[in-house]
Amino acid sequence: MKKDHCYIACDLGADSGRVMLGKLESCWLTLEEVYRFSNGPAKINGSLRWDILRIFEELKIGLRKFADKNIPADSLSVDSWGIDYVLLNARQPMLSLPYQYRDARTEAPYATALETYGSERIFSETGIQFMPINTLYQLMDDVKHNSDLLAVADQFLLVGDYLNFLFSGVARAEESLASTTQIYNPKSRAWSQQLIRDFQFPAALFPEIVKSGTVLGPMTPAIEEETGLSGIQVVAACSHDTGAAVAAVPAEGDDWAYLSSGTWSLIGVELQAPLINEAVREQNFTNEAGYAGTTRFLKNIIGLWILQECKRDWARDGHHLDYSEIDRLADEALPFRSLINPNAPRFLSPGSMPEKIASYCEETGQAVPESPGQFARCIYESLALRYRTTLDQIEELIGRNISRLHIVGGGSKGSLLNQFAANATGRTVLAGPVEATACGNVLIQALALGHLPNLAALRDVVRTSFSIRTYQPEQSDEWREASIRFASLKTLNPLLQTPACPSPNK
Repeated sequence: MKKDHCYIACDLGADSGRVMLGKLESCWLTLEEVYRFSNGPAKINGSLRWDILRIFEELKIGLRKFADKNIPADSLSVDSWGIDYVLLNARQPMLSLPYQYRDARTEAPYATALETYGSERIFSETGIQFMPINTLYQLMDDVKHNSDLLAVADQFLLVGDYLNFLFSGVARAEESLASTTQIYNPKSRAWSQQLIRDFQFPAALFPEIVKSGTVLGPMTPAIEEETGLSGIQVVAACSHDTGAAVAAVPAEGDDWAYLSSGTWSLIGVELQAPLINEAVREQNFTNEAGYAGTTRFLKNIIGLWILQECKRDWARDGHHLDYSEIDRLADEALPFRSLINPNAPRFLSPGSMPEKIASYCEETGQAVPESPGQFARCIYESLALRYRTTLDQIEELIGRNISRLHIVGGGSKGSLLNQFAANATGRTVLAGPVEATACGNVLIQALALGHLPNLAALRDVVRTSFSIRTYQPEQSDEWREASIRFASLKTLNPLLQTPACPSPNK
């Protein structure tokens, strides 16, 4: 077997997509960005949709650029965010543009499901955190308002799986992505037949689930002709971007947690089995499938999305700031002037983010941020304090100590936020790799093709190949006092918290 292999990772995020070349030479991985394009929802008749055909065309542009390099690749895999899906049938590869998860259509079905069905029953079946954006509530809306489409649909595919289907012609649901839907049972590792029956979903919609790292088959002849590539296998690696990123966390032992930091902050630990009990439900944690049968026990926190939206607002007002300048201004701003709960529902939807922060601070009796530096400092400190409370909750739920926090993804580049995370949590922070999702995507392809033996070897490659920066806690007294104030925000206005998960009797 040759020692050098090349792989193509198509990595889709909410704001951008990339085609990446991953080259594995013995136990050393290098990554090269071949093509990048902007991404984002389109507004159509008052709804938010993904222009999935444009995304597909952009990926093919990237593949043609890869072909121009004349580098033979072994395989290709697509990863994406979770939850959103495409409806299709045998004649029509797409019946409508898929909705974007921030579309408001899920609010009513979310409330209906919790009121009439109850969070205990849903959670016992799925072990998934309650968020109105989940696939369960999107499908509920389709049953009510798009029954004509469901009647002619053969199946649905989540975004990453759908693009793997377009490249390979093989329609499968990869389990890390399927597990985000809140219709997947992590104990049986199958679709929840109980929820499918109870919510009257057409059973035929649900595709066959395959394990992470399944070889789907060769690229279709039409795609080969269109891109100039040949001899490439399409792999369902971890089609969920966070699943791929967690696989690439360069950790050892069991006293560590991970934070996949980007538009969302996904913070959790890796377990060998799902943890589903009343305490987990009450604290709204989630059990998603990880590589090699592991469980990603985590909580989704609204992350750098809040700053991204502020940055867009400032740019519309003529203040064009890059992130290095924002970090400098935040570093110069007065500490702990104002704090927010990042998971307050108002921060989930787009638009007027500085105004939303200002109104939150007014309602909670705090100074209102007045400058980009003050807004950014408020966001960074609030995120870091949310990390602290979440890690403390995880320790209590799993019954073991966490001494290290591995931060991966684009947010790991932010040295100020990384230092705040160390300060707030009182734990050592290890930042990197930035391209954790692409690393995981590529190296799971290597595992699928037999070029690496196991998950431990994958993480050895990541540790060898990428530099990791260490941050030690500082200013512990100031952050301890801030954490007390942060906790009090709950009692000042409980309506600002993440939507509750009521019991059937509430």
